[in-house]
This record gives sequence, structure tokens and C-alpha cells, in this order.
Amino acid sequence: MGILHYGTDSTPIHIDDRALAHLKVVVVSKLRRQESFPVSWQHPEEDGAGRSTIWLNPSIPVRFQFDAAVAPELNREWLEELAQSANALGGITLVSEHVHGEASPSLQPAAPAATPAA
Repeated sequence: MGILHYGTDSTPIHIDDRALAHLKVVVVSKLRRQESFPVSWQHPEEDGAGRSTIWLNPSIPVRFQFDAAVAPELNREWLEELAQSANALGGITLVSEHVHGEASPSLQPAAPAATPAA
């Protein structure tokens, strides 16, 4: 399970390593262009219903921390889907990876203990 650290808030956002690797590519691309945007995700069922959104801005520090030492091979289709949502009005919506037309249920991000303040 990877961790997205955002801003000076110490509350980590837990996201599956594979999903975080894909999210990182899209986030870095947007921030490199000095673009601000929201990122949203649904909480896993075991944490109860709900969803969270954070506002990413190039002036706010972000750090991606991975459990795995080796980066996974990236799925171009998933990257494109995330990038398209990044350019939409609602921003990036972290969705599960689709493998041969089926969504992978193991890629749901874990809900943070508390939503970080932006």
C-alpha cells in the first residue's frame, strides 16, 4: 500500500502501489504544466461509504511513497483514462484499472484517517 503525502498535513492518504504509480504520472504531468486540479476517490467498503477530494496545486508539496522497490509496468489505457478525467471539470477521479474489460477490485484506495486540509 503506497502513501500520498500532500501539503504540510501529516495525515497520509493510503493508495494501492499500482494505482499510486499511475496517479503519479498524471499528477506530475499536470503540476509540471503549473495546472491546479482536484483528485477524488471513493472510500473502500470496509471503511464505510464516502468519498474524498483534495485540491492539488503546484505550490503545495506532494510526495509519493511506495511499498514496492520496483515500479510496476504502467497500463497505457488506464493512464489515458486518468488523464482524460484530469482535464475534465471535476478533475481526476481515481478509478479501478480495467483488465481485459473488467475492473480490478484490488485497486481501491484506502480512505485516510482524516481528509487533509488544503
